[in-house]
Amino acid sequence: MKKTVLTFGLIGGAVMAVMMFATLPFVDRIGFDKGFIIGYTTMILAFMMVFFGIRSYRENIGQGHISFGRAFAVGILITLLACVCYVVAWEILYFNFMPDFLDKYSAYVIEKARASGASQQAIDAQVQQMKSFKAMYANPLINAAMTFTEPFPVGLLVTLISAAILRKKMKHEATL
Repeated sequence: MKKTVLTFGLIGGAVMAVMMFATLPFVDRIGFDKGFIIGYTTMILAFMMVFFGIRSYRENIGQGHISFGRAFAVGILITLLACVCYVVAWEILYFNFMPDFLDKYSAYVIEKARASGASQQAIDAQVQQMKSFKAMYANPLINAAMTFTEPFPVGLLVTLISAAILRKKMKHEATL
């Protein structure tokens, strides 16, 4: 299982990391709304490695058979490894190349609130919330934990669906 998890988890993580490094520096031109679409689309594509990893495990190690539990275990380990790669890529990008990212994102969120016609009280609350968020995000451990929660639900969903689709029980031979 180790080789399958490492292979497919690192491929999925590499897809997310490469796409992050390729697009995030251009978020000013792309825009945050389109950036979210690109980011989550990339995550779904990267987490296709979960499906292929479970299938590879089933065919090569399980001799064509795999239970839902084993498929889920393989898939969730691939997901966890890919998510760790995503977090490492973000930490490198954020702390070394884009320390102003949160300022830009805060300005975007506040401007979006203003454009929606929110009251000044609601806008002031949003400003305070973003200041608090920025203070928390300065801590690399909190930053990593929050970043992990972005791709993980997508990977969990893909894992559940893949495990359900790919499970194959062994057929017991009928005794005479």
